Amino acid sequence: MSETISFNDFAKVDLRVGTIIAVNDFPEAKKPAYQLTIDFGDLGVKKSSAQITTLYSKKELINKQIIAVINFPKKQIAKFMSDCLVLGAVNAKDVILLKPETKVRNGSTVT
Repeated sequence: MSETISFNDFAKVDLRVGTIIAVNDFPEAKKPAYQLTIDFGDLGVKKSSAQITTLYSKKELINKQIIAVINFPKKQIAKFMSDCLVLGAVNAKDVILLKPETKVRNGSTVT
């Protein structure tokens, strides 16, 4: 287990639901990854790099809802600027995306 944080620390993390609307290969990434474009409704469209190529094809990711942290600072990854962090559970070398059980409005908060 990592360091214990307060509820106030956790409350600062803005977790939201978004829908993947575009997926591109990311050959410049150090590890195999996709470049994702994600619609967060009224919060706008954000981009993220995700190392999820072992379990997901580009085609099956389109219109998939995911959960992401949207209030981290932007991060440069090779020539790509990431606006958010898509969340997933790590199982050995695979990453399984976290997602709502049923479809919800883009931009919905996760608590």
